[in-house]
Amino acid sequence: MEQEIKEEFERSGFSLDEEEEILKKCLTFCINYKLTASDLVSSWEVYYLNRLLQGSDVQNAYMDGFLLHLQNEQKEAIMKEEAYPHMYSINDVNMLLSDEHEETKETVMGTPSERQERLDSEPFDFTPGTDSIIPSSGKPSRISSNHITPFAQRTKKFVVQFTLNKISETENGMGEPEDADDEDDIIKRVQPSERCSLEIQQSRPESGCRFMYDRIEDKFNSLENRIRRHAAAFVASGLFEEPMDPTMASQKSVFSVGMVCCDGEGRLNEKSTLLQGSVEHSGGQRVRLDLQKLQQFSFFPGQVVGIEGHNPSGHCLIASKVVDSIPLSVSPDVEIPPPKRQAMDQEFQPDYPSSKPEMLNMVIAAGPFTTTDNLLFEPLIELLAYATRKQPQLLLLMGPFVDSEHPEIKTGTVDKSFTDILHAEILTRLQDYLEYMGTAARVILVPSIRDACHDFVFPQPAFDIRTVDLKNQISCLTNPGIFDANKVKVGCCTIDILKQLSGEEISRIPADLSSRDRMGRLATHLLNQRSFYPLYPPSEDVPLDLSLAPEALKIPSIPNILILPSDLSPFVKVLSLGEKSSGQDQSRCIAVNPGRLSKGIGGGTFVELNYQKDSDKTNASIVRM
Repeated sequence: MEQEIKEEFERSGFSLDEEEEILKKCLTFCINYKLTASDLVSSWEVYYLNRLLQGSDVQNAYMDGFLLHLQNEQKEAIMKEEAYPHMYSINDVNMLLSDEHEETKETVMGTPSERQERLDSEPFDFTPGTDSIIPSSGKPSRISSNHITPFAQRTKKFVVQFTLNKISETENGMGEPEDADDEDDIIKRVQPSERCSLEIQQSRPESGCRFMYDRIEDKFNSLENRIRRHAAAFVASGLFEEPMDPTMASQKSVFSVGMVCCDGEGRLNEKSTLLQGSVEHSGGQRVRLDLQKLQQFSFFPGQVVGIEGHNPSGHCLIASKVVDSIPLSVSPDVEIPPPKRQAMDQEFQPDYPSSKPEMLNMVIAAGPFTTTDNLLFEPLIELLAYATRKQPQLLLLMGPFVDSEHPEIKTGTVDKSFTDILHAEILTRLQDYLEYMGTAARVILVPSIRDACHDFVFPQPAFDIRTVDLKNQISCLTNPGIFDANKVKVGCCTIDILKQLSGEEISRIPADLSSRDRMGRLATHLLNQRSFYPLYPPSEDVPLDLSLAPEALKIPSIPNILILPSDLSPFVKVLSLGEKSSGQDQSRCIAVNPGRLSKGIGGGTFVELNYQKDSDKTNASIVRM
């Protein structure tokens, strides 16, 4: 085979520089990607012409790039092959399916004993009053095609992979059951007949608003207001003095407030960290930060911090202490006049009795809601079946619902509009679920910038579902958004801010520090900055419009639950804010990353959460599909 490869290269006019090494790698390429010698050399010629390589020598240094070229060719070939079966319309599929096909599919999926076990473990397989099946396992729905999908062939369903505050039922009756036989206890414990109260606090930007009209002035005002609010909050706490200009030379230690910046277009590092002050205190000038004396810090571009240090030369601020959070005893909007702030508090005050306990049972899931090999929305169907069994008071679904990154959406092989897919595959199933569950159940929908059926802007308006029935049970929230349910304050944002902060953050953690929770630290940044998106400049794929509704990005007060879907590992963590040593009040917030409901052609994760008055009694589980 190596001799054939060598002859093919020579026949095409190429010579091998390091012959033995190159032939070994080429042989490996042929075996891994099932290529003949002629196919390999043809691909090399394409790579050679595209990269505008000089000379006729095939060098060993080119092999890594050639490997990437072969991988891309394989991916494109697979996508072309997979696109063909999905050209049929949904009407054609429905016409071909019949009851005989359903019986055939049941016999193909497994042995009679396996089928009986599934029937015994799945008490709810369909929604009464509708003609659409909601399977709770691998059974395809009536709208699916004749082939069994990889998602339907899973052997393990709904596996609890993490539990927060797992307490035995003998102690307080709240524990997550370990066996499937205990599902009746869950239904007895949760009271689905008791409708939870719901108050949406942030409703901006409004649906149908105009965007992409932001100006440099709007961006400047938004950043300047953030620095001014932090400076005013630091002073109002009584713990810090009036901020000074960090760019002025002084031998005395001063306290300054500003925004962390990078001196170039690359990633932030200790040598490129700058502090940009406000126009009021320093005319918006920047000064370099010296971080050598700091034992611990965590910085990212756009972070507003307080710095104690001295600037002996006027060109570099030597930092001795960093304050990266607003004291909890002070509102971040201290510069708002008291009458106006009181009116805002009354406007956002939930309309329910104060004696009602702070208890909330909810299921949280983030899209995509279908696997990448089809648009059958099987993960969503199984999630609704799971919610039917567990009967949560609130089902929180976060986009993307019609994912613009889905292969069939990107290649344009669907025969429906994106809005039609949303109504037919998402909203119709939610209506069936709510009709079966009764008037006590609620559903909240939060959009994503990856939704092909919605505005590509951030902050993002809520969905407009005027034509949908049961609107009193289906509520739409902006992205980001805050709502109160049974006096439990919940904040959520579908932008993957955790992943973006992870790529931009620099930190120094002492070796003797026992807690090195990176995910918890990233989520704490949002609460310390009182912003759902404190990163600036924003990520390239985030259409940030600061002229639309900059107040929509604010976190006015610490929520009880903060939900941040991310491609990073799912987690449920209790965040403690405030330092006891500094005399500040401490507050707790439960940060949740439910993960993605589907990953590739398989299932993902979601979270079931039972909030019981405080974080110590709250029980949460990360469930894998």
